[in-house]
Amino acid sequence: MREEEKKQPSQNFLKRRWAYPAIYLASAAIIITGILWYQAGNDVNEKAKDYSYDGVPTDNEFNQPAEEVNRSLENFVMPVSSPEDTVIEKQFYDTEASAEEQEAALVVYGNMYYPNQGVDISKDGKEFDVLAAMSGTVTKVQEDSLLGNTIEIEHSKGIVTRYQSVKDFEVAVGDVVDQGQAIAKAGKSLFNEEAGVHVHFEIRKADVAVNPMEYFNKSLATLQEAQLEDKKVSGEQPDAAAAEENAVEDQASENKATEDKATEEKDAAEENKSTEEKQDQAKPKQESKDNADVKDEE
Repeated sequence: MREEEKKQPSQNFLKRRWAYPAIYLASAAIIITGILWYQAGNDVNEKAKDYSYDGVPTDNEFNQPAEEVNRSLENFVMPVSSPEDTVIEKQFYDTEASAEEQEAALVVYGNMYYPNQGVDISKDGKEFDVLAAMSGTVTKVQEDSLLGNTIEIEHSKGIVTRYQSVKDFEVAVGDVVDQGQAIAKAGKSLFNEEAGVHVHFEIRKADVAVNPMEYFNKSLATLQEAQLEDKKVSGEQPDAAAAEENAVEDQASENKATEDKATEEKDAAEENKSTEEKQDQAKPKQESKDNADVKDEE
């Protein structure tokens, strides 16, 4: 009798009309909640992956943006250590400078005058390390007998620094260099022999040379924002082939002038000799005539 009384409440619950629908709804709610929780967990994981990956497959996806940020914070510096110990052998040819300053910024080679497209830096005629003026990527390493070898480093699209009259390359095309890193040693060039051991340094934007002295200790952004339409200097440096051709022509002209002068001197000498011979021949005749006149007088 007591056992039947204990079972009676549960049996009464199941006999109610809403018992089974309630159990069904509760079970469905639990299942749906579990599904939603699982999906939410997957979405969180996917979002976490998106934040750690920029969608561009690179070998160094984290360092590259950092390099660009660091580069934008750098200022152009002289491509040498201890700039206070250097001498500017020849300044940049500035179209707005005085006539005297422009004349001093001309390079004479092969009887031609070329406006200096950068600055020529030396250290009392001694060799020294040439340093990268700003971080960037090496885009050109070229041997050049006339200009004394060339290195170009790109720092931003269209903005490069150029280093000429160098030797003992320490970088290759494609290398990423840091500001202040040694890239070569200063040397000599045929184009500007009077500068001795030096480095010819240029800063260019869209292949237009700018005065490096105006951009030392200034950021890359300053040059990016500069308007250079009226700053282009006419008269680029000669390339080795053209310069050699000019030198050959100049030598040929000089040889011809020397030959012409020698011919003129030879002709003048022969003419003088001929005149002297005529005078010598005429002298005995004159003496004979004089003697005959004396006899007639006697």
